[in-house]
Amino acid sequence: MVTLSDIQAARVRLEHAIYQTPCPLSQTLSRLCGCNTYFKYENLQMTGSFKERGALNKLLQLSTAERNAGVVAASAGNHAQGVAHHATRLGIRSVIVMPKATPLIKVANTADLGGEVVLHGATYDEALAHARELSAHHGFTFVHAFDDEAIIAGQGTIGLELLEESVKFDAVVVPIGGGGMISGVAIAMKESQPGIRIIGVEPENFASMKAAVETGQVTEVPAHPTIADGLAVKRAGQKTSELVRRYVDDIVTVSEDEIASAILKMLEIEKTVVEGGGAAGLAAVLFNKLSNLEDKNIAIVISGGNIDPNLLSKIIQRGLAKDGRMVRIRAMMRDRPGELARICQHVAEHGANILEVEHNRAFSNLEVGGVEIDLTLEARGHDHVNHLLKAMSKDGIQANLLS
Repeated sequence: MVTLSDIQAARVRLEHAIYQTPCPLSQTLSRLCGCNTYFKYENLQMTGSFKERGALNKLLQLSTAERNAGVVAASAGNHAQGVAHHATRLGIRSVIVMPKATPLIKVANTADLGGEVVLHGATYDEALAHARELSAHHGFTFVHAFDDEAIIAGQGTIGLELLEESVKFDAVVVPIGGGGMISGVAIAMKESQPGIRIIGVEPENFASMKAAVETGQVTEVPAHPTIADGLAVKRAGQKTSELVRRYVDDIVTVSEDEIASAILKMLEIEKTVVEGGGAAGLAAVLFNKLSNLEDKNIAIVISGGNIDPNLLSKIIQRGLAKDGRMVRIRAMMRDRPGELARICQHVAEHGANILEVEHNRAFSNLEVGGVEIDLTLEARGHDHVNHLLKAMSKDGIQANLLS
């Protein structure tokens, strides 16, 4: 069982190789969330994730024979980069097994950091099984992503840093994949400050730790797509689930739309790029998944920022659409000169911006001589769009918002 002294020893080992990340207050998000919201920016680590804390703590405790033989790990990206970076730095060979669907940026980054990437399986669990096979066959030391005492102790150094902040936190919100980080953070903070609340957050599509806690045993959950790929673990760890049951106060889940919205909020308000797993904690606070936090001091761990740019682009567009800042409307009218100009005049007068215009004459239910005009607009929000539609209606233009 991992102890506070194990985490304190890890802190000494990592002191000159791991960045002590800042934990500033966000005034804007504090106002939106109804509590004093601080962010622990682990996305600022060299590899863009907290994972290198645990990876380095494990690597530094290998024997000379184990270093010479090399290591193998399974990861959807962040653990892979942490292991590859520090193994290369220490002169240790690293083989990293990644699921085939891993974002290309994480695969490329892992290879650039010196890891020998092997793509295998559709899920993390399939990659994990293959990594264990390679370990047994080649004599590599297997570096587990979360269910390892050295890994847990390394991640727990986040908790020690939070305890050193000038503010005393009432609660800490931590994303959960396999449970390594929340286990270590919970031990570090609960053993030092028993009254603090430790709250875990999982995506609805991969709530494996919640299932393990509720059933009292490690349970495999069905795999569903999630933008929080770093949290996509079908089976929580055996060691970590025991620690979570002992130290963690609550586990909540967040939807894909809630995670996407939190990513966009961090980008717009904090000017910070975070990945899906990194945004899970904010999503839980932002969408009122947690109780009794009003006016309390809350630390949210931003676990990583390694998001695929293509996915980020889609999230931005979807978030703008959800907020009513990018919309599609359909106007139906007679196909004659001046009608499009009439619509454009209304758009201009209301301060919206036209991004795209599409005419549909042949594929509509209108009578001959009619036309559907679809416009994609930039707007200020749902109220702004509703005012525009009402103005069009008063002018005899039949227009509707498209989903």
